[in-house]
Amino acid sequence: MAGKDWRRLDESDVRIRPGKGTRPRSKRRPEHADASTAMVIGKDRGRWTCAIDSDPDRVVTAMRARELGRVPVVVGDTVGIVGDVSGKPDTLARIIRVDERSSVLRRTADDTDPFERVVVANAEQLLIVTALADPPPRTGFIDRCLVACYAGGLEPVLCLTKADLASPDELLAGYAGLDIPAVVTRHDEHPEELTGRLKGRLTALVGHSGVGKSTLVNRLVPDAGLATGVVSAVGKGRHTSVAAVALPLPGGGWVVDTPGVRSFGLAHVTADDIVLAFEEFAEAAEECPSGCGHLGPPSDPDCALDDVVTEGHASAERLTSLRRLLGSRAGHDDDR
Repeated sequence: MAGKDWRRLDESDVRIRPGKGTRPRSKRRPEHADASTAMVIGKDRGRWTCAIDSDPDRVVTAMRARELGRVPVVVGDTVGIVGDVSGKPDTLARIIRVDERSSVLRRTADDTDPFERVVVANAEQLLIVTALADPPPRTGFIDRCLVACYAGGLEPVLCLTKADLASPDELLAGYAGLDIPAVVTRHDEHPEELTGRLKGRLTALVGHSGVGKSTLVNRLVPDAGLATGVVSAVGKGRHTSVAAVALPLPGGGWVVDTPGVRSFGLAHVTADDIVLAFEEFAEAAEECPSGCGHLGPPSDPDCALDDVVTEGHASAERLTSLRRLLGSRAGHDDDR
């Protein structure tokens, strides 16, 4: 009102900004119809690296949008991104949605930990990397990884490394009843069979430190630049992967290298989650008493799974393998 004679002013000349409490608020949020679709390939200190349309040549850095709330975002997630998706230095996009997951690999710190951690989302298969020697194989860990696969909707694949140091026959025989695909590798040969199995798919890798997981990734992805740990005399290697990261394969597809783990907690998995993965036993499990752990006598004397074998609908070896996994979930690990 500068320049006006204040004696000639009336109420129409007075302008008062309404307080915050009187402003009309809308619950409507932008629909972001122009959002780009991307796959999360890495995370670091509140920033996510994403590949637009899963193209490794179109990588952007993004932050969580406010409207996303506290929805967890992990490697492998398919997300919607808005903002600057050019991928130029010092640019930052925003993640505004996380699409429904087709599979989830979860674990807890141990079997008493109530907090589950999502390791990777949307992986089609889990490559369980195990050394045949130095360090020796731990079948209890393999069993727990298998349980996590069946509960999370992933296809398990055994990858046995260091075949130049020991034969894989005995270990493979122990898993014959589960019909799990297996690939055997050695340090002096390129893993051709494994390359073909991974091509065009999203695969997560898991294994103890020192089993050769990072070495394997360096062969599959020559530009990975991952450090190779040195296994100590007692078989406890240095953790060479500190965070999950998705790496593009030269022939198409992605591998998600996960941190080396010493334990694979299964507090989030129930016995029924495992049985459902075995079609021949799933229907019979519904006839079991409430709370049945499906372990059979003496723990579960009225378990109906034995009837499936008695009636000839499944082999005894198959049931033994299933119950070994159930025992692993219950904490009865058996490193044979």
